[in-house]
Amino acid sequence: MQKEPNKYLITSALPYANGALHLGHFAGAYLPGDIYARFLRSMGKDVVWVCGSDEHGASITIRAKKEKISPKEIIDKYHTLNKSSFEKLGMSFDIYHRTSEKLHHETVQEFFTHMYENGDDFEVKESEQYYDEEYDQFLADRYIKGTCPKCSHDAAYGDQCENCGTDLSPTELINPLSTLSGKSPSLRKTKHWFFKLDQHSEWLKPYINDGLLDGKPHHDAKKWKKHVKGQCLSWLDDLRPRAITRDLSWGIDVPLDDAEGKVFYVWFDAPIGYISATKQWALDNNKDWESYWKDEDSQLIHFIGKDNIVFHCIVFPAMLKAHGDYNLPINVPANQFLNFEGQKFSKSRNWGIEIHQYLEEFTAFENKEDALRYALIRNMPENKDSDFKWDEFVEFHDNELVANLGNFINRVVVLSNKYFDGVVPAASGDAMDKIGDIKTLLEEYRSEILDFNFRNAVLKMMEVSSLGNTYLQDVSPWKMYKADPDSQEIKDCLNNCIQIVGILGAIAEPFLPFSAKKINSILQVDTSSIEQVLNSLSNNKEVIQSGHQIGKPQLLFAKINDPKDSTRMDLIEREKGKLLKIIEDSLPKTEPIKDTISFDDFTKMDIRTAKILSAEKVEKADKLLKLQVRMGIEERTVVSGIAKHYKPEDLIGLEVLLLANLAPRKIRGVESKGMILMAENESGELCLVSPNKPFGSGWVVR
Repeated sequence: MQKEPNKYLITSALPYANGALHLGHFAGAYLPGDIYARFLRSMGKDVVWVCGSDEHGASITIRAKKEKISPKEIIDKYHTLNKSSFEKLGMSFDIYHRTSEKLHHETVQEFFTHMYENGDDFEVKESEQYYDEEYDQFLADRYIKGTCPKCSHDAAYGDQCENCGTDLSPTELINPLSTLSGKSPSLRKTKHWFFKLDQHSEWLKPYINDGLLDGKPHHDAKKWKKHVKGQCLSWLDDLRPRAITRDLSWGIDVPLDDAEGKVFYVWFDAPIGYISATKQWALDNNKDWESYWKDEDSQLIHFIGKDNIVFHCIVFPAMLKAHGDYNLPINVPANQFLNFEGQKFSKSRNWGIEIHQYLEEFTAFENKEDALRYALIRNMPENKDSDFKWDEFVEFHDNELVANLGNFINRVVVLSNKYFDGVVPAASGDAMDKIGDIKTLLEEYRSEILDFNFRNAVLKMMEVSSLGNTYLQDVSPWKMYKADPDSQEIKDCLNNCIQIVGILGAIAEPFLPFSAKKINSILQVDTSSIEQVLNSLSNNKEVIQSGHQIGKPQLLFAKINDPKDSTRMDLIEREKGKLLKIIEDSLPKTEPIKDTISFDDFTKMDIRTAKILSAEKVEKADKLLKLQVRMGIEERTVVSGIAKHYKPEDLIGLEVLLLANLAPRKIRGVESKGMILMAENESGELCLVSPNKPFGSGWVVR
């Protein structure tokens, strides 16, 4: 098993370039990757973190057809937008590549050709596939919609029902239609190449379950998240060959003579994008890309969301092993899903907020980037789904970033400038021992990050700040200064507090890079690494040297819930108002409630349970049914306007509620004694109001 490697290759899932990224995407695969990459670099490790846009597949061509533009215009638009959003939020990718680049096409074709010529990893299968006669082309799964056979959702895709989540094949759909022509497709024979994933199950089981590869220790399987291992192990007993080709015009051509008109399926093409991105980075920086993918002292780690677990823990490792020479991932710390105010993010319903929208709309926030990063880290879905709430965003910001971190740093800098003109005072030899066990906190911080527990790690950072706040308050140098401005205890206190600020500047960098830069600017020091801080403390050396001149105070964060300035809170309330409007618009449109009545008025109504004995249509009346009902021992006739909503034969035997003391009235020559209670929706559809269990007839409703 590899120990303390110096070389790391980190990947984050390639976002699909057919739409803008929202907060859920960011919290799933990209913010965790950034934290880990920044931390490793700060520990002196050789790190390459790659990502880029996934730019092939049917969904992009579908969107292009809808918008009547080319696929290239779609991918250019969203690649640029998402890349810009990542940059503005401080993502420290070493490269953000594109799968539409020539180098990627060549890399995928070379990877496939090597596998094809040097092993028995593929088979060709002939099958029937849906074909759109009007557009004269085979239909990819996403070009077909129909009714789901599992839940009856009438807009299921040919590969999956997005309503119930069931994986489907196009031929399972009921009443399938082409999304191109809107017509029923025909079935035609075609052939495709399949990767024999099933022949890899034997080595994959010990690899995932025990961390063994070819009978040797490969990684610490205990550090894999339970939900990651659980999902993988549920798949391993039923692995099947997977088609790697598609009849599609947009994608990477399959380099075989008998594969004309076929491209690689995006699931096969996209993960190889990690390799092509590394190649491009190496070309740009005069590096050896292969050492990061193939050297024994290099470790591969994938950051993804839980919807990509199987591809990164089973499928891609099988591809790498089948090819040979490549390292397999030592961990895939997949996050679960982040919801938004209790519901899933939904573009169609405008439920949620996209990254670029946040950056554009929250300009009134001081350090809006780290404000968002911190809220997402505090609520990161590391082991279960979590929920982003605007009220929690305010709470995390004001109570932790402002009242704890920002407040401590500001007080220390203000006091140091007031008492010592910003020059770090010399401390007595044992001064740092009076603070508390910061070394233990930092070791715990380090351990949590290495175990991918980023939420716990950021809380350790806040504990360091809290420790500083408590220490400063306990000493209260402002009180001692009045009696003895030259007190050594004041010097010890502010020296120690400046040391803590220096530590915070280093350990905040993986989480809050913009704040860390500002802290270092205030301290007037170059960026200090976590490795340097740990070395200084272990050798009992100062992080910030005595006699060093620090700068003037600067605000890290401005309070949101500020009675003197409502600008920032108004933004939060506006976002919450948008959601309330969406909820209100989704509610059924009902009639206004009628004027208030007294309890005595209500008691005048005699509502009883009744059973329908017979039902028939009223002559020359399309809407009316004549019902014979039993109410206790009494039978009576009731005329009800429900003929367009119920068939007479479907009503017999049903228990209903009857307004029994309504004055009799003749309707179309039939005397009606009472009224059956009905509910009406916004479409005018009527529904019987009935007891929710067999109850008998004649009983009073109270």
